[in-house]
Order: sequence, then structure tokens, then C-alpha cells
Amino acid sequence: MEAFQIQVRVYYEDVDIGGVVYYANYLRYFERARSDWLRSLGVNQERMAAVEGLGFVVARAEIDFRSGARLDDLLTVTVRPLETRRAYFWLEQRASLAEGRVCAEARIKAACVRHRDMRPRPIPGILAARLAA
Repeated sequence: MEAFQIQVRVYYEDVDIGGVVYYANYLRYFERARSDWLRSLGVNQERMAAVEGLGFVVARAEIDFRSGARLDDLLTVTVRPLETRRAYFWLEQRASLAEGRVCAEARIKAACVRHRDMRPRPIPGILAARLAA
């Protein structure tokens, strides 16, 4: 599957006193990209939670910080599926500047859980099928 991407502008609220994106904000950028990626695959997370009682949680995040982005930079944030199992999937995510310089990259393990007890549940059929394609 090709990498999905969104654009994220770095705002004043995103940077530290040195004018560089505060490291934890890359997790926020990656979350936005994952949400938009799921939406592009036809997954309505609000409906999934309300009707099926299911949602996705990050079970593991492995992040490497390469180069700091700065105020007003425009980042391309990507999502690329790596591996899919019954109740979870691994993704590769990157935040890069226009010239291709990678600011942060991560491997994310997202698990499907039942909200009521946070127990693992199979990934819903429509998403599982699209991930398998």
C-alpha cells in the first residue's frame, strides 16, 4: 500500500523556547495523519465507537528524532502500513520537510480494542480487507 500523507504547518504553539518543534508534538502530528488515513479508508471512528464499541489505541511507539522543524515550516506527515494482524497493525510514519529532510520517523503499533474493557478485538472487516489489499 502506498504511503498516505497530510500537510501540517508548524505553529507558535508547537515550538519550544529555541524555536524548534517540541518533540512530543510529533506524536500529535502522527495521530492526525493516522486519523485522516483511517478516514480515507472509510473508517468513521466516531461511528465505530458508538455503534460497535471499538477503537484504536497506540500499543507501542518507536520514534527517532532526526532534525528539528521550526516555526512556519510545512511538514508532510505520512502513514504507511507495514504489517497487519488480527487485532493490531504496524505502521511506519514520517514527518518531513519539503526538501525531503526527515524530522521524525516512527514505527507505531495500533491495536483495536473494545472500549468497555480495553480488551483486544479483531480489526473491523472493512478495514481488514482494505489493509490486506
